[in-house]
Amino acid sequence: MAGSSSERLDRIVAEARSKADTREQGYREQALKIYPWICGRCAREFTRGNLRELTVHHRDHNHRNNPSDGSNWELLCLYCHDNEHQRQLEASGGNSCCTDTGQTATHSPFAKLKSMLGNKGS
Repeated sequence: MAGSSSERLDRIVAEARSKADTREQGYREQALKIYPWICGRCAREFTRGNLRELTVHHRDHNHRNNPSDGSNWELLCLYCHDNEHQRQLEASGGNSCCTDTGQTATHSPFAKLKSMLGNKGS
């Protein structure tokens, strides 16, 4: 019984290490190693305790452009990041700055709501 427990623990540790290695290869982890943990707009400082609130912003708005030197990244807090994307959205005339296709949504989830409510009272 103790052997299987030890094997399970070894497997969990190996999986955790593998996931950590994968994360370190991602652009967020690379950016957090390159840049100081400070928002590039409001200069708010971050610690390990609130680091999840610090995001990586792609300067050219192309999420596939991830040079290893970090030249297309800047660290922004959640609020400044949202503000930056809203400004970009408004500047582009309302089209999303982060979509690859440039298409807008066509689904209208409430299109039949009026008729559905009208039938309910009958």
